[in-house]
Amino acid sequence: MAGDVRASLHEVLNPGEHSGWLARLVEALLVSAIAASVVAAVWDTVNDISPELRLWLGRLSIASFVVFTAEYLARVFAATAADPAAEEKPALALLAYLRSPLGVVDALVVLPQLGHALGWLGPSLPRLGAVIALLKIARYAPALPLVLTVFRNERRSLLSALTVMLVLLLLAASVMYTLEHDAQPQLFSSIPESCWWAIVTIATVGYGDMFPITPLGRLAAGGIMLLGIAMFAVPAGILATGFAAEIRRRDFVVTWNTVARVPLFSSLDASGIAAIARLLKPQIVPAHYAIVRRGEPATAMFFIMSGEVEVDVQPHPVRLRAGQFFGEIALLKDTQRTATVTAHTETQLLALEAGDFRKLMEQFPEIRQRVVQVAEGRLGGDAKPKDPPRS
Repeated sequence: MAGDVRASLHEVLNPGEHSGWLARLVEALLVSAIAASVVAAVWDTVNDISPELRLWLGRLSIASFVVFTAEYLARVFAATAADPAAEEKPALALLAYLRSPLGVVDALVVLPQLGHALGWLGPSLPRLGAVIALLKIARYAPALPLVLTVFRNERRSLLSALTVMLVLLLLAASVMYTLEHDAQPQLFSSIPESCWWAIVTIATVGYGDMFPITPLGRLAAGGIMLLGIAMFAVPAGILATGFAAEIRRRDFVVTWNTVARVPLFSSLDASGIAAIARLLKPQIVPAHYAIVRRGEPATAMFFIMSGEVEVDVQPHPVRLRAGQFFGEIALLKDTQRTATVTAHTETQLLALEAGDFRKLMEQFPEIRQRVVQVAEGRLGGDAKPKDPPRS
């Protein structure tokens, strides 16, 4: 019973394309709470607003805090529903949510405001937490997860570039302190004070509040400026390369090696694999996206290259993973879709359209035999897919 409640709650909190009205209503409520939290936190810092408006801002802040607290408790309760296998080890599933980036954001939004409500914290940290709520929109905006993925993939390169920049910063501050301290003891009074000049110079901002006046100081400053321009180009190049690589990964191309990885085709020779590669079309679908729906016309079958999908069949849904396929039953029997298939995680697929499917079945009888065998096993109620293990 509790497991069914957790599963239903998880589906409501993580809506997909096929989610019902309740999930859409909860999504709209959470997005509205995010907007209200940010607006209230930002405008509350304005001094000359009317008392009535400040009162309404306070009410908005309290209402958004209540919504976020309820959401956080619900996500903690439903953490094990993210993966049915986690029911055996619920503590690990809970820890996985708490340590996830969005789990940390949820905590940073709720806990400071809770501390303020209990009188443990002043207003500054809760206000910051209310603004951090803006990051929660990543659950509903596909572009933000892409940015986070690029930063995670390139974290080592970015950390190396940051280390070099910190070394350059300290060296620049030390050189300028040595050259300018005697001429401007009040401005370049110490190396830590000189770090401010180094930061604004390397960043090419140049506020003008500190600048060298000695010939050697100006010469050194010119070289540091050029180094600053070069150093800031490094992380920009790393991020540009990371975005390009991630986009290429998401828009992957069907190659000979890609098709050879599919267990169903692993026994074919090179010419057969090459022929099939021309028929397959790549697709990448996000998590919770309905790939096919029950009752729709059958237009293609799909091979899973990576990720995981869930087939909504009775009595229990079935999970299919990399190396398996689905959608063949409706094509073999020339009927409408008999089940809804949803991406459980971001999934890479190879789609074989109906016309190409029939050509493939006629050209390769051994593949047809294997596809029919799997389809009959699924129609017979076997909950475990019959696909061979990945080669």
